[in-house]
Amino acid sequence: MVKKFIILLVLLLVSFGVFAGIKKRGAASKSLRLYWFIPDGMRADPNLFTVFQWAKEGKLPNIKKLMDRGSYGYSYPNFPSHTPTNFATLLTGAYPEVHGVNDGPMHALGKPLDSVAVGGFRSVAKKVSPIWKTLEEAGMKVSLISIPGSTPPEINKGVVVRGRWGGWGPDFAAINFETKGNIAQRIKQGRGSRLFYFGPQLTEYQDATKPAGWKNAPTSYSPGMEASLVGWSATVYAYIYDSTDDGITNYNRVTFSLDKNSIVADLSQGEWSEWSPITLKWKSENQSVDIKTSAKIAVIKLGPGDFYRFRVFYDNLNEQVIFPENAFLPLHNATGPMVDFVDNYPAQLVYYDEDKKIFQDEAAMSFDWHKKVVSAIKTNFSPDVIIHDIYTPNQMLTSRWWMGSVDPKSTRFSAVSEQDRTRLWGEVQDMYKKLDDIIGEIISVADPNTYIVLSSDHGAVPLDRFVNLNNLFAKKGWLVFALDPKTGEPIIDWKKTKVIYLKMAHVYINPEGLSGNYTRASGPEYDALRNEVIKELQSLSDENGMKPLVEVVKWEQAKEFMRLDPDRVGDLVIANAPGYGWNEEMTMDLKVFTEPLISGYKQAIKSQDVPGMWTPFIMAGPGVKQNNFIGNAPFSLINQYPTIMKALGIPSPNFVQGKPLQIFK
Repeated sequence: MVKKFIILLVLLLVSFGVFAGIKKRGAASKSLRLYWFIPDGMRADPNLFTVFQWAKEGKLPNIKKLMDRGSYGYSYPNFPSHTPTNFATLLTGAYPEVHGVNDGPMHALGKPLDSVAVGGFRSVAKKVSPIWKTLEEAGMKVSLISIPGSTPPEINKGVVVRGRWGGWGPDFAAINFETKGNIAQRIKQGRGSRLFYFGPQLTEYQDATKPAGWKNAPTSYSPGMEASLVGWSATVYAYIYDSTDDGITNYNRVTFSLDKNSIVADLSQGEWSEWSPITLKWKSENQSVDIKTSAKIAVIKLGPGDFYRFRVFYDNLNEQVIFPENAFLPLHNATGPMVDFVDNYPAQLVYYDEDKKIFQDEAAMSFDWHKKVVSAIKTNFSPDVIIHDIYTPNQMLTSRWWMGSVDPKSTRFSAVSEQDRTRLWGEVQDMYKKLDDIIGEIISVADPNTYIVLSSDHGAVPLDRFVNLNNLFAKKGWLVFALDPKTGEPIIDWKKTKVIYLKMAHVYINPEGLSGNYTRASGPEYDALRNEVIKELQSLSDENGMKPLVEVVKWEQAKEFMRLDPDRVGDLVIANAPGYGWNEEMTMDLKVFTEPLISGYKQAIKSQDVPGMWTPFIMAGPGVKQNNFIGNAPFSLINQYPTIMKALGIPSPNFVQGKPLQIFK
């Protein structure tokens, strides 16, 4: 009798959704209403990244299917053409003046400038509700995969998988480990070795030591070396050895172990290990949590001499970065360890030629995971709506290896042979083919009544020059700083600093200094200094006489001219010309113009008239005009949200500024 009662109680609990919508494997799943796929940084334009033409030529067959079944055209991002801003725009149908996400690392009135006041990747940064809250209120169950601005979770019934950089739960970034040597490379990298320049280390510099305590170490024909790769409070030991009995110091292999006894992997340059269990520690202000997960190791570069460069990639998914927690096991069983995207921000796999292979390997792993997750989400959780992002396209198009060589607008274009350019274009198109494969999976889980939407947040254009504005301001005596001699990271004297540039498009000004909580200055001295800064920016040009500044706007006009939230802007908002990128970092030589390693960029560009910044938009489903090209003129991202809501038959909230596209029969 007791057993029967327990069984009945469990069945009732399941029926009322106590287990957060997780269904048994093999059970029939209901039809999807919407699958919105938003690859980050997927450039599409009529002249060079001719995605629609590639599809018609048979290179992207699944995108071609969507085009045949629906309507398609080009969309452009709003300023400052950065991921958090434009995801917020896509997912609210409004400009930053309404949703409030002006940038990624945002500063605000009443908060000090030496730290981030509002993280644009956090869900709480938005001032209005995103589409998933509105859809849930309309009775739909939503699954979100790697969506910026989706964490901490804002839904109650669906599934949220690792909202990117939302500051929610144990999120373990991959770490490179490199020989410190004479610390020149460490100083050169400066804050660029940290996540978003202010977070945890993405590259650790250290020197090898004499091995100790190894059991059954491999034979080395040169004195073996040991490195301790400490990441997230877990240590992977590396035994670096020379397996070549040739009388030459030639370190060519590395044995990895967690205890100097059991071997995790034995690798040569360019090889990866399998996934191995590891326990990491996540530390926050209030707690320290042990997370059982897994890691994968790559040997990026060995030699010459005692040089080494390794990469440890940690599984991006664990119970505490998925909502609800009990969704972790079925998803992880179906997809394996998560490789969400390649490299990181700022880019780490750009410093050595050998980095490129590791980048390509990691990118392939991320595409593989995102392809698997399509059916895994649908099968295990039966959502009405899936919204899905992959960041890898952005990482490829803004990395060192491609954009400067394939886009004729780059000053680096002529440095590449036609043979090499053909090969590089093949690698770019292979990336688009992998996106097309994911779309094929989406088509396979959808039925004719499902709306499938493909769009993106921004494109990417060549980056030829960094414009080191803080070096300029230091030259003028407006900014005072020193560099840490061990790390190359700047130490700013905020009391003596009157003018500073902070990402991605803001200049902060106060003639009395910028220490303490930031407030708007006023008065004749402030007006005079601000006008002097404007004049300096407007007159700035490189050695060829080219000016990087396209537009400068005072904060009072930021809403009118830039559609930005005036509470979260600097005293000046500045837009740069394509080919140039504002850079926050400082150097002792105070050079204003430098050539970056990366060759692609998108931030702080006014994008409507820059085709390289455009993105694709395709929508297929019931009532949508078929094989309907919307036209070469791009439309704002804000129009995608109300178009989708119209298709679903749900009224858009009053804050939505976009209008439905005329794509319905």
